[in-house]
Amino acid sequence: MRLAFLSSTPPSPIEGSGTFVALDVLARGLRARGHEVALRPLGRRTGVHTFDRWLYNAAVALAPPAADVVVGVDLDGFLWARRRGRRPFVVALKGIIADELRNERGVTRVLLGVQARWERANVHRADRVLVPSRYSAAVASEVYGLAPARIGVVPEPIDLADWRPRFAAAPPRHEAPTVLAVARMYPRKRLQDLLEAAQILRERIPGARIRIVGEGPESARLRAQATALGLGEVVTFLGDVSRSALAVEYARAHCFCLPTVQEGFGIVFLEAMAAGLPVVACRAAAVPEVVADRRTGLLVNPRSPDELATALATLLENDGLRKDFAAAAARHVEAFDVGRVATRFLEALPV
Repeated sequence: MRLAFLSSTPPSPIEGSGTFVALDVLARGLRARGHEVALRPLGRRTGVHTFDRWLYNAAVALAPPAADVVVGVDLDGFLWARRRGRRPFVVALKGIIADELRNERGVTRVLLGVQARWERANVHRADRVLVPSRYSAAVASEVYGLAPARIGVVPEPIDLADWRPRFAAAPPRHEAPTVLAVARMYPRKRLQDLLEAAQILRERIPGARIRIVGEGPESARLRAQATALGLGEVVTFLGDVSRSALAVEYARAHCFCLPTVQEGFGIVFLEAMAAGLPVVACRAAAVPEVVADRRTGLLVNPRSPDELATALATLLENDGLRKDFAAAAARHVEAFDVGRVATRFLEALPV
């Protein structure tokens, strides 16, 4: 089968975040099954991403993809889809824009509102809409008026065969109790709650350390907050790192924490669990579908730094519990290995 993926998300794990990672891994999984996969990447960059996305889609309409099935990621394909004829068209919603903008403000919120209108048009022109979680399915029905029968749930994949050798080659864990966070720094990730939790945690475990990977719009504000809280020795901002360096960070930590309140799936949770890390996260959005509460991690109420600190201390102070969760996490993540997810993806196509 020939599959063409349309995605105006920047084609790198740093800028494209989980959307790019999931798409790249799925493409490799489909190719391993003998399918021909073409990804049309974002080309021209003007500095205004909303305009870049429109230009990308205009180019798609002028030079349509040649494939048995075309998959538009999020809003991509919305101009071409109006005149696509009988060619099967699937929309894969990685992050529902109308949901994401609820946590934004100012110009960013306005521009995301424009993109959400394009995405709404896209899903209504599709033969099938795929989402990575039951949460996303419910939100898509709510914000875009989609009939549930038109939606299929296919989780995001992880390439365990790629990650596990990287973890195995990493140095031993840090001597100090270490919490790792990995995120593109958007408001919805609520990293400010983790910083407040770090201030509480150091009173209970003075040697505890927080390491944060990633950059983004909230970067300067978060660094200023850490300084204001006097967390200079407790929190380390690592910025964007390579895949190899990220594997080392996962392997050397004692647990993982991301207090996000809006997540269509959360690939970083899979990566952390694959590394054998118990997870502390919030009981919000799709997170409970990925992290099994009290089995692979601890889930707390959103926007609750006190609860975050208590959960982190519980894991960092209890080696036995941490090891039990880590073992369960390593088993749990097998369900999301790329081979299994690629099969589910193919089964969900309208062909």
